[in-house]
Amino acid sequence: MPDAQPESRPLVIYGPTSHAYDFGPGHPFTPRRFAPGIDLLRALGAADFEEPVAADDAALATVHKLGFLADIARLSDYPEMADELAVTDGDTPAFYGMHHAGATVVGGTLHAMEQLLAGERGHAFHPGGGLHHAFPARASGFCVFNDVAVAIRRARDGGHRVLYVDVDVHHGDGVEAIFWDDPLVQTVSIHQSGLTLFPGTGWVEDRGGKGAQGSAVNIPLEPGTSDASWLAVLESVVPAVAAAFRPTLLVTLNGSDAHAHDPLANLQLTTLAFARAARLLDDIAHRYAGGRWLATGGGGYDVYSAVPRNWALVWLAQAHHDVPAETPLGWRERWTSEAESRSVNAPPALMLDPEGTAKPESALVAAANRATAAKALQHTLAVLSERHGS
Repeated sequence: MPDAQPESRPLVIYGPTSHAYDFGPGHPFTPRRFAPGIDLLRALGAADFEEPVAADDAALATVHKLGFLADIARLSDYPEMADELAVTDGDTPAFYGMHHAGATVVGGTLHAMEQLLAGERGHAFHPGGGLHHAFPARASGFCVFNDVAVAIRRARDGGHRVLYVDVDVHHGDGVEAIFWDDPLVQTVSIHQSGLTLFPGTGWVEDRGGKGAQGSAVNIPLEPGTSDASWLAVLESVVPAVAAAFRPTLLVTLNGSDAHAHDPLANLQLTTLAFARAARLLDDIAHRYAGGRWLATGGGGYDVYSAVPRNWALVWLAQAHHDVPAETPLGWRERWTSEAESRSVNAPPALMLDPEGTAKPESALVAAANRATAAKALQHTLAVLSERHGS
Protein backbone atom coordinates (compact mmCIF):
# COMPACT_ATOMS: atom_id res chain seq x y z
CA MET A 1 0.00 0.00 0.00
CA PRO A 2 1.53 3.39 -0.91
CA ASP A 3 2.70 5.87 1.69
CA ALA A 4 0.13 8.38 2.82
CA GLN A 5 0.77 12.05 2.08
CA PRO A 6 -1.65 13.73 4.49
CA GLU A 7 -1.75 17.07 6.22
CA SER A 8 1.03 17.39 8.78
CA ARG A 9 -1.26 18.71 11.55
CA PRO A 10 -2.59 15.97 13.84
CA LEU A 11 -6.35 15.99 14.29
CA VAL A 12 -7.66 16.01 17.87
CA ILE A 13 -11.14 14.63 18.47
CA TYR A 14 -12.78 16.60 21.25
CA GLY A 15 -15.79 18.83 21.89
CA PRO A 16 -18.65 19.40 24.35
CA THR A 17 -20.23 16.07 23.38
CA SER A 18 -17.15 14.31 24.76
CA HIS A 19 -18.39 15.12 28.28
CA ALA A 20 -21.62 13.14 27.86
CA TYR A 21 -19.81 9.85 28.58
CA ASP A 22 -20.28 10.20 32.33
CA PHE A 23 -21.03 7.51 34.92
CA GLY A 24 -21.82 10.12 37.56
CA PRO A 25 -20.22 11.77 40.59
CA GLY A 26 -17.64 9.66 42.33
CA HIS A 27 -16.89 7.40 39.38
CA PRO A 28 -13.14 7.32 38.63
CA PHE A 29 -13.60 7.55 34.85
CA THR A 30 -14.66 11.15 34.96
CA PRO A 31 -15.12 13.70 32.16
CA ARG A 32 -13.50 16.16 34.58
CA ARG A 33 -10.16 15.07 33.05
CA PHE A 34 -11.03 16.78 29.76
CA ALA A 35 -10.78 20.34 31.07
CA PRO A 36 -7.17 20.26 32.30
CA GLY A 37 -6.12 17.77 29.61
CA ILE A 38 -7.46 19.64 26.61
CA ASP A 39 -6.40 22.96 28.12
CA LEU A 40 -2.80 21.74 28.22
CA LEU A 41 -2.99 20.61 24.58
CA ARG A 42 -4.23 24.06 23.58
CA ALA A 43 -1.53 25.77 25.64
CA LEU A 44 1.10 23.75 23.78
CA GLY A 45 -0.27 24.68 20.36
CA ALA A 46 -3.00 22.20 19.49
CA ALA A 47 -5.62 24.03 17.45
CA ASP A 48 -7.12 21.46 15.08
CA PHE A 49 -10.13 20.01 16.93
CA GLU A 50 -13.27 18.28 15.69
CA GLU A 51 -16.20 17.37 17.88
CA PRO A 52 -17.25 13.70 17.95
CA VAL A 53 -20.63 12.79 16.49
CA ALA A 54 -22.47 9.60 17.41
CA ALA A 55 -21.91 6.55 15.21
CA ASP A 56 -25.08 4.85 13.96
CA ASP A 57 -26.09 1.31 14.86
CA ALA A 58 -24.83 0.00 11.53
CA ALA A 59 -21.31 1.07 12.46
CA LEU A 60 -21.65 -0.26 16.00
CA ALA A 61 -22.94 -3.58 14.62
CA THR A 62 -19.66 -4.23 12.79
CA VAL A 63 -18.41 -5.26 16.24
CA HIS A 64 -21.39 -5.48 18.60
CA LYS A 65 -24.40 -7.82 18.61
CA LEU A 66 -27.74 -6.27 17.67
CA GLY A 67 -29.39 -7.57 20.82
CA PHE A 68 -26.73 -5.93 22.93
CA LEU A 69 -27.23 -2.60 21.16
CA ALA A 70 -30.95 -2.87 21.84
CA ASP A 71 -30.31 -3.62 25.51
CA ILE A 72 -28.00 -0.61 25.89
CA ALA A 73 -30.61 1.57 24.17
CA ARG A 74 -33.21 0.37 26.66
CA LEU A 75 -30.88 1.02 29.61
CA SER A 76 -30.42 4.53 28.31
CA ASP A 77 -34.08 5.16 29.12
CA TYR A 78 -34.42 2.78 32.06
CA PRO A 79 -31.08 2.42 33.91
CA GLU A 80 -32.88 0.66 36.74
CA MET A 81 -33.17 -2.40 34.47
CA ALA A 82 -29.41 -3.06 34.61
CA ASP A 83 -29.69 -6.18 36.74
CA GLU A 84 -32.48 -7.61 34.62
CA LEU A 85 -30.71 -7.09 31.27
CA ALA A 86 -27.28 -8.12 32.68
CA VAL A 87 -25.15 -6.61 29.93
CA THR A 88 -23.11 -4.26 32.15
CA ASP A 89 -20.91 -4.79 35.20
CA GLY A 90 -20.58 -2.96 38.49
CA ASP A 91 -17.76 -0.81 37.13
CA THR A 92 -19.91 0.26 34.17
CA PRO A 93 -23.20 1.40 35.68
CA ALA A 94 -26.11 2.23 33.41
CA PHE A 95 -26.95 5.91 33.03
CA TYR A 96 -29.51 7.94 31.12
CA GLY A 97 -28.36 8.49 27.55
CA MET A 98 -25.55 5.93 27.73
CA HIS A 99 -26.24 4.55 24.23
CA HIS A 100 -25.82 7.95 22.59
CA ALA A 101 -22.83 8.82 24.79
CA GLY A 102 -21.09 5.53 23.99
CA ALA A 103 -21.93 5.85 20.31
CA THR A 104 -20.40 9.33 20.34
CA VAL A 105 -17.09 7.93 21.59
CA VAL A 106 -17.21 5.39 18.77
CA GLY A 107 -18.14 8.08 16.26
CA GLY A 108 -15.14 10.16 17.25
CA THR A 109 -12.64 7.34 16.85
CA LEU A 110 -14.29 6.18 13.63
CA HIS A 111 -14.19 9.68 12.15
CA ALA A 112 -10.50 9.91 12.98
CA MET A 113 -9.97 6.60 11.22
CA GLU A 114 -11.89 7.77 8.16
CA GLN A 115 -9.61 10.80 7.97
CA LEU A 116 -6.57 8.54 7.94
CA LEU A 117 -8.05 6.19 5.35
CA ALA A 118 -8.90 9.10 3.07
CA GLY A 119 -5.37 10.43 3.32
CA GLU A 120 -6.64 13.69 4.85
CA ARG A 121 -4.54 13.17 7.97
CA GLY A 122 -1.49 11.22 8.92
CA HIS A 123 -1.97 11.32 12.68
CA ALA A 124 -5.12 11.64 14.76
CA PHE A 125 -5.68 11.58 18.52
CA HIS A 126 -8.94 10.91 20.36
CA PRO A 127 -8.25 11.50 24.06
CA GLY A 128 -11.75 10.33 25.02
CA GLY A 129 -11.42 7.13 23.00
CA GLY A 130 -9.89 3.83 23.97
CA LEU A 131 -12.77 1.84 25.49
CA HIS A 132 -10.91 -1.42 25.07
CA HIS A 133 -12.76 -3.61 27.60
CA ALA A 134 -16.12 -3.68 25.77
CA PHE A 135 -17.07 -7.01 24.16
CA PRO A 136 -19.54 -7.73 21.35
CA ALA A 137 -22.37 -8.42 23.81
CA ARG A 138 -21.09 -7.05 27.12
CA ALA A 139 -20.04 -3.73 28.59
CA SER A 140 -17.15 -3.96 31.01
CA GLY A 141 -14.51 -1.98 32.85
CA PHE A 142 -15.93 1.53 32.22
CA CYS A 143 -16.42 0.66 28.53
CA VAL A 144 -19.87 0.49 26.90
CA PHE A 145 -18.95 0.18 23.21
CA ASN A 146 -15.53 -0.68 21.82
CA ASP A 147 -14.61 2.34 19.72
CA VAL A 148 -11.11 1.04 19.05
CA ALA A 149 -12.39 -2.25 17.63
CA VAL A 150 -14.96 -0.51 15.40
CA ALA A 151 -12.21 1.71 13.94
CA ILE A 152 -9.84 -1.22 13.47
CA ARG A 153 -12.60 -3.21 11.75
CA ARG A 154 -13.15 -0.31 9.35
CA ALA A 155 -9.45 -0.19 8.47
CA ARG A 156 -9.24 -3.98 8.22
CA ASP A 157 -12.24 -4.08 5.88
CA GLY A 158 -10.61 -1.29 3.87
CA GLY A 159 -7.65 -3.53 3.09
CA HIS A 160 -5.23 -2.51 5.85
CA ARG A 161 -3.03 -4.65 8.03
CA VAL A 162 -3.53 -3.10 11.46
CA LEU A 163 -1.06 -3.14 14.33
CA TYR A 164 -2.76 -2.35 17.64
CA VAL A 165 -0.46 -1.45 20.54
CA ASP A 166 -2.07 -1.06 23.98
CA VAL A 167 0.07 0.39 26.78
CA ASP A 168 -2.78 1.02 29.21
CA VAL A 169 -2.04 -0.56 32.58
CA HIS A 170 -5.02 -2.91 32.06
CA HIS A 171 -5.04 -5.73 29.52
CA GLY A 172 -6.75 -4.82 26.24
CA ASP A 173 -9.07 -7.79 26.53
CA GLY A 174 -12.02 -6.65 24.42
CA VAL A 175 -9.99 -5.64 21.37
CA GLU A 176 -7.91 -8.80 21.59
CA ALA A 177 -10.99 -11.03 21.82
CA ILE A 178 -12.73 -9.37 18.88
CA PHE A 179 -9.74 -9.97 16.58
CA TRP A 180 -8.59 -13.23 18.18
CA ASP A 181 -9.02 -15.21 14.95
CA ASP A 182 -7.89 -12.51 12.51
CA PRO A 183 -4.29 -12.81 11.25
CA LEU A 184 -4.48 -9.35 9.66
CA VAL A 185 -4.94 -7.55 12.98
CA GLN A 186 -1.93 -7.81 15.27
CA THR A 187 -2.55 -6.91 18.91
CA VAL A 188 0.15 -6.13 21.46
CA SER A 189 -0.83 -5.45 25.08
CA ILE A 190 1.71 -4.43 27.72
CA HIS A 191 -0.08 -4.35 31.06
CA GLN A 192 0.06 -5.13 34.74
CA SER A 193 -0.41 -8.84 35.35
CA GLY A 194 -3.96 -10.10 35.63
CA LEU A 195 -2.93 -11.83 38.86
CA THR A 196 -3.04 -8.44 40.55
CA LEU A 197 -5.27 -6.22 38.41
CA PHE A 198 -8.52 -6.12 36.43
CA PRO A 199 -9.52 -7.75 34.10
CA GLY A 200 -7.52 -10.77 35.25
CA THR A 201 -6.52 -11.81 31.72
CA GLY A 202 -3.72 -11.29 29.23
CA TRP A 203 -1.29 -14.12 29.85
CA VAL A 204 1.87 -14.59 27.83
CA GLU A 205 0.47 -17.92 26.57
CA ASP A 206 -2.54 -16.16 25.01
CA ARG A 207 -1.38 -15.81 21.41
CA GLY A 208 -4.34 -15.80 19.05
CA GLY A 209 -6.91 -18.24 17.73
CA LYS A 210 -7.03 -20.88 15.05
CA GLY A 211 -5.32 -19.63 11.91
CA ALA A 212 -4.10 -16.55 13.79
CA GLN A 213 -1.52 -17.91 16.22
CA GLY A 214 0.95 -15.17 17.07
CA SER A 215 -1.55 -12.43 16.26
CA ALA A 216 -1.93 -11.61 19.95
CA VAL A 217 1.06 -10.64 22.07
CA ASN A 218 0.63 -10.24 25.81
CA ILE A 219 3.27 -8.93 28.20
CA PRO A 220 1.90 -9.14 31.76
CA LEU A 221 4.22 -7.14 34.01
CA GLU A 222 4.93 -7.42 37.69
CA PRO A 223 3.52 -4.91 40.19
CA GLY A 224 6.21 -2.38 40.98
CA THR A 225 7.52 -2.27 37.41
CA SER A 226 9.18 1.08 36.75
CA ASP A 227 10.54 2.89 33.69
CA ALA A 228 13.66 0.79 33.20
CA SER A 229 12.17 -2.62 32.51
CA TRP A 230 8.92 -1.25 31.05
CA LEU A 231 10.86 0.64 28.40
CA ALA A 232 13.11 -2.36 27.82
CA VAL A 233 10.01 -4.48 27.15
CA LEU A 234 8.41 -1.87 24.91
CA GLU A 235 11.57 -1.23 22.90
CA SER A 236 12.36 -4.90 22.42
CA VAL A 237 8.86 -6.14 21.62
CA VAL A 238 6.99 -3.50 19.63
CA PRO A 239 9.58 -2.70 16.91
CA ALA A 240 10.32 -6.39 16.41
CA VAL A 241 6.63 -7.28 16.04
CA ALA A 242 6.11 -4.35 13.67
CA ALA A 243 9.04 -5.43 11.50
CA ALA A 244 7.69 -8.98 11.29
CA PHE A 245 4.01 -8.06 10.81
CA ARG A 246 4.57 -5.11 8.43
CA PRO A 247 1.43 -3.08 9.27
CA THR A 248 -0.06 -0.51 6.94
CA LEU A 249 -1.82 1.33 9.78
CA LEU A 250 -1.09 1.80 13.50
CA VAL A 251 -3.73 2.14 16.24
CA THR A 252 -2.66 2.71 19.83
CA LEU A 253 -4.18 3.01 23.25
CA ASN A 254 -1.99 5.37 25.28
CA GLY A 255 -3.43 4.96 28.75
CA SER A 256 -2.08 7.15 31.55
CA ASP A 257 -2.86 4.71 34.36
CA ALA A 258 0.54 3.00 34.48
CA HIS A 259 1.89 6.20 36.06
CA ALA A 260 3.31 5.93 39.57
CA HIS A 261 0.69 8.35 40.91
CA ASP A 262 -2.33 6.62 39.41
CA PRO A 263 -4.67 5.50 42.21
CA LEU A 264 -6.05 2.36 40.52
CA ALA A 265 -2.92 0.37 39.60
CA ASN A 266 0.50 -0.67 40.82
CA LEU A 267 3.05 0.16 38.14
CA GLN A 268 5.63 2.88 38.74
CA LEU A 269 6.08 4.66 35.43
CA THR A 270 6.90 8.33 34.95
CA THR A 271 6.13 10.66 32.09
CA LEU A 272 9.65 9.99 30.78
CA ALA A 273 8.46 6.50 29.83
CA PHE A 274 5.28 7.92 28.28
CA ALA A 275 7.33 10.37 26.21
CA ARG A 276 9.66 7.69 24.88
CA ALA A 277 6.73 5.40 24.10
CA ALA A 278 4.97 8.09 22.07
CA ARG A 279 8.13 8.81 20.04
CA LEU A 280 8.70 5.11 19.40
CA LEU A 281 5.12 4.69 18.17
CA ASP A 282 5.48 7.70 15.88
CA ASP A 283 8.63 6.18 14.43
CA ILE A 284 6.85 2.87 13.80
CA ALA A 285 3.97 4.66 12.07
CA HIS A 286 6.36 6.36 9.67
CA ARG A 287 8.67 3.39 9.22
CA TYR A 288 6.02 0.81 8.42
CA ALA A 289 2.54 2.35 8.05
CA GLY A 290 2.94 5.32 5.75
CA GLY A 291 2.62 7.64 8.74
CA ARG A 292 -0.93 6.46 9.54
CA TRP A 293 -1.34 6.57 13.33
CA LEU A 294 -4.58 6.78 15.30
CA ALA A 295 -4.02 7.20 19.05
CA THR A 296 -6.63 7.00 21.81
CA GLY A 297 -6.42 8.15 25.42
CA GLY A 298 -7.66 5.10 27.30
CA GLY A 299 -7.58 5.07 31.09
CA GLY A 300 -5.94 7.36 33.61
CA TYR A 301 -7.19 8.60 36.96
CA ASP A 302 -4.56 11.11 38.13
CA VAL A 303 -6.63 13.84 36.53
CA TYR A 304 -4.54 17.01 36.92
CA SER A 305 -1.01 15.60 36.72
CA ALA A 306 -0.43 12.37 34.80
CA VAL A 307 -3.35 12.42 32.36
CA PRO A 308 -2.84 15.93 30.91
CA ARG A 309 0.89 15.46 30.47
CA ASN A 310 0.52 12.04 28.86
CA TRP A 311 -2.06 13.39 26.40
CA ALA A 312 0.30 16.28 25.68
CA LEU A 313 3.20 13.90 25.06
CA VAL A 314 1.13 11.93 22.55
CA TRP A 315 0.10 15.12 20.72
CA LEU A 316 3.66 16.50 20.75
CA ALA A 317 4.94 13.26 19.22
CA GLN A 318 2.25 13.32 16.55
CA ALA A 319 2.95 17.00 15.80
CA HIS A 320 6.70 16.29 15.74
CA HIS A 321 7.32 19.03 18.29
CA ASP A 322 9.96 18.91 21.01
CA VAL A 323 8.86 18.32 24.59
CA PRO A 324 9.21 21.53 26.60
CA ALA A 325 11.01 21.35 29.91
CA GLU A 326 8.13 22.93 31.82
CA THR A 327 4.37 22.94 31.64
CA PRO A 328 2.92 26.36 30.81
CA LEU A 329 2.63 28.58 33.88
CA GLY A 330 -0.85 29.78 32.94
CA TRP A 331 -2.07 26.19 32.71
CA ARG A 332 -0.72 25.36 36.15
CA GLU A 333 -2.29 28.45 37.66
CA ARG A 334 -5.70 27.62 36.18
CA TRP A 335 -5.90 24.11 37.61
CA THR A 336 -3.85 24.04 40.82
CA SER A 337 -6.57 25.37 43.12
CA GLU A 338 -9.16 22.93 41.76
CA ALA A 339 -6.78 19.99 42.25
CA GLU A 340 -5.94 21.13 45.77
CA SER A 341 -9.63 21.51 46.60
CA ARG A 342 -10.08 17.86 45.70
CA SER A 343 -6.94 16.80 47.61
CA VAL A 344 -5.36 15.25 44.53
CA ASN A 345 -2.06 15.78 42.73
CA ALA A 346 -1.74 19.31 41.37
CA PRO A 347 -0.42 20.19 37.90
CA PRO A 348 3.38 19.87 38.08
CA ALA A 349 5.93 22.35 36.78
CA LEU A 350 7.88 19.77 34.76
CA MET A 351 6.65 17.88 31.68
CA LEU A 352 9.01 14.99 32.45
CA ASP A 353 8.98 13.73 36.01
CA PRO A 354 12.16 14.26 38.03
CA GLU A 355 14.20 11.47 39.54
CA GLY A 356 12.55 10.11 42.64
CA THR A 357 8.97 10.38 41.36
CA ALA A 358 8.60 6.60 41.30
CA LYS A 359 9.92 3.81 43.46
CA PRO A 360 12.75 1.87 41.78
CA GLU A 361 11.88 -1.66 40.74
CA SER A 362 13.61 -4.64 42.27
CA ALA A 363 16.04 -6.86 40.37
CA LEU A 364 13.53 -9.70 40.65
CA VAL A 365 10.80 -7.61 38.99
CA ALA A 366 13.12 -6.56 36.18
CA ALA A 367 14.27 -10.15 35.58
CA ALA A 368 10.71 -11.48 35.53
CA ASN A 369 9.64 -8.83 33.03
CA ARG A 370 12.58 -9.58 30.73
CA ALA A 371 11.76 -13.28 30.80
CA THR A 372 8.09 -12.66 30.04
CA ALA A 373 8.91 -10.43 27.08
CA ALA A 374 11.46 -12.86 25.69
CA LYS A 375 8.99 -15.74 25.90
CA ALA A 376 6.24 -13.82 24.13
CA LEU A 377 8.53 -12.42 21.47
CA GLN A 378 10.22 -15.70 20.61
CA HIS A 379 6.95 -17.43 19.82
CA THR A 380 5.39 -14.53 17.94
CA LEU A 381 8.39 -13.82 15.73
CA ALA A 382 8.67 -17.47 14.76
CA VAL A 383 4.99 -17.61 13.76
CA LEU A 384 4.98 -14.28 11.93
CA SER A 385 8.18 -15.13 10.09
CA GLU A 386 6.61 -18.33 8.80
CA ARG A 387 3.29 -16.66 7.94
CA HIS A 388 4.64 -13.56 6.23
CA GLY A 389 7.95 -14.80 4.95
CA SER A 390 9.91 -12.21 6.91
